[in-house]
Amino acid sequence: MVSEHIPVFQDERVTIARDEHGVPHVEAKAEVDLYWGLGYCHALDRSLQLLLMRILGNGQACEHLDDTKEMLAIDTFFRRMNWHGELEVEARRLSPNARTFCEAYCAGLNQYLARNRPWELKLLGYEPEPWQVGDLILLSRMVGYLTLAQSQAELERLFIEMVQAGIDRARLEELFPGILDGCDEDLLKQVKLSERIVPASVKWNTVLPRLLASNNWVVSGARTVSGKAMLANDPHLETNRLPNVWYEIVLTCGERFAMGATMPGLPALLIGRTNYLAWGATYTFMDGVDSWIEHCKEGRYRYDDKAWRVFQTRKEVIVRKKQSPCEIIFYENEHGVLDGNPFEEGFYLTTRWAPGQLGAKSLEQAFKMWHAQNVAEGMEHLGQLESAFNWVLADHHGNIGYQMSGLMPKRRVGVSGFVALPGWKRENDWQGFIAPEDLPRGMNPAAGYFVTANDDLNSWGSVKPINNAMGSYRAERIAQLLEQRDKLSLADMQAIHYDVYSRQAEQFMKVLRPLLPDTTPGRILREWNLCYEPESQGAFLFEQVYRALLHRVFGAKGVGEEVTNFLANESGIFIDFYNNFDRVLLAEESAWFHGEKRDELYRRVIATALQVKPRVWGKSQQLPLSHILFGNRMPKMFGFDRGPITLRGGRATPHQGQIYRSAGRLTSFTPSFRMVTDFARDELHTNLAGGPSDRRFSPWYCSDLENWLSGKYKVLKP
Repeated sequence: MVSEHIPVFQDERVTIARDEHGVPHVEAKAEVDLYWGLGYCHALDRSLQLLLMRILGNGQACEHLDDTKEMLAIDTFFRRMNWHGELEVEARRLSPNARTFCEAYCAGLNQYLARNRPWELKLLGYEPEPWQVGDLILLSRMVGYLTLAQSQAELERLFIEMVQAGIDRARLEELFPGILDGCDEDLLKQVKLSERIVPASVKWNTVLPRLLASNNWVVSGARTVSGKAMLANDPHLETNRLPNVWYEIVLTCGERFAMGATMPGLPALLIGRTNYLAWGATYTFMDGVDSWIEHCKEGRYRYDDKAWRVFQTRKEVIVRKKQSPCEIIFYENEHGVLDGNPFEEGFYLTTRWAPGQLGAKSLEQAFKMWHAQNVAEGMEHLGQLESAFNWVLADHHGNIGYQMSGLMPKRRVGVSGFVALPGWKRENDWQGFIAPEDLPRGMNPAAGYFVTANDDLNSWGSVKPINNAMGSYRAERIAQLLEQRDKLSLADMQAIHYDVYSRQAEQFMKVLRPLLPDTTPGRILREWNLCYEPESQGAFLFEQVYRALLHRVFGAKGVGEEVTNFLANESGIFIDFYNNFDRVLLAEESAWFHGEKRDELYRRVIATALQVKPRVWGKSQQLPLSHILFGNRMPKMFGFDRGPITLRGGRATPHQGQIYRSAGRLTSFTPSFRMVTDFARDELHTNLAGGPSDRRFSPWYCSDLENWLSGKYKVLKP
């Protein structure tokens, strides 16, 4: 009971107290007061995170944080996305019940923030306005895009750059098989790109983490020791930031409870469980972002074969601390925002993200999960979310399920959405959206489990939302581990979270092993157990060869050394979409090999790549954890930054351990939060890369980090 914990707040409606792990427990007599308590807790522990996210989302970084050229680029990006537009219009789409819950959440936030403004923002002179329902819509839009849809948009932009660089159709088809229908290469070569993948021009993601690679799986009671369904989830995202993006909480109202992970600024449990239902999420690579080629002149765009239309204009004024305000004009039409100046005749792109200016329905359905009694009801609610996710579910009856969510555009037959099409051909317009029941989904499969790991799940639906997925290596490995035991325990599920065996390396080593030289590095790599353990020299040497293969095949004779270096060193393209590149590298013959035999190409790459002194993988896996505002700016002795820590795993292991640079800064993919639940008990087993609080001097700032590193799980109970 909450009364056994450390008191935080109490009145006649709500009691809030911390358990021994610092996780807040909210007890309320009415459901609406739970959301008040959730808002109060988010403000109590994550006020800095909350306010920084809202500042960024509104494009006000130059006004409130730091008036620099880089910050102006950040503000311009967020103003371009226009997530702050028509917030109250969208908020009016909420049902009266959902609006009441949102208002209660804001009231909880505002009650705390009225007396407690983060001292970090006081130093900057920032006076926050009270939170309103529209702010929740804003954050809902941001979380749905950053960087879920962003990664798809980046790959589609890279494709255009490849066409403009002269990559022939045969090589493009190998990288992007079956999704290039409608591609007019001559037209794409004429498109003017004002923002290019190389180099990156916007460093916007300093506060908001990349939300991309994750694992989740669910197992029926027929395959568990307890005889009850079990569910596991470990969202992989950026962990080199403090605080962690996730915020754990336990909510209780009468006999009903909910516990799991929330995200400050969103008034609902995102992943976790109730008495009756558990659910976990991964990102699905649904293509919900499309671009169109617009023929522009004199401020107009070609609408069809006969008509030209004037763009709608949106003026944004970015207030700056130290300089005059900056006025920016965005040009928009039914296809989105134009990337260019329509008064300079030429071909430009407009781009649209399907959820766009929405967000209310996602909040509406999230509230309904509190009352969902079983997997079928949960699938119905989660399937209507506007952003793209893979959901696995389990209920107390023993059912398990999988449901994809997201707005998938209805496109004309024969096109995938990957290639930019002429905007003046009306048949290229979207024709509405696919119904949730037609998206990939299923219940109680014969195998007794579902696994999703950002892989291709199109086979579970009547439509194909995914045109570029991550490789299936992680999903295959998790399924392999599930199949190894007739009956799975809670400890088995936890062990899978920490597995570092690479099926990607397994596939490559089948080719590499016979070609390795009889040298010390060659012998080490030949005998490698294919596990990315911190002490492994084989993992280090394999990565040397793999990286060299990418550069050899896609570098000088491909997209160019400069582009390849950027993709490898300053972007997530080779990490997000390694499946596309592996398809080429593992092929026996490829146009990318330019007539050279694969084995001979590999031998030449190996000879150069293994001319290094072997070292342990952990030396390459040192990751500092940086404070979201003061990261790398304060003396280490002050404790805002922590680490460096050593990450286990690689790009394709169930426990991912990816460290790379993106948009000019260090970032990572690794399990930020882990949870496992067995319906035999009302418990949730979790650990978190950080702690409950963003307050540096709180005992809960990094209180769970050691558990996260060592593999120890705390237990949350209602």
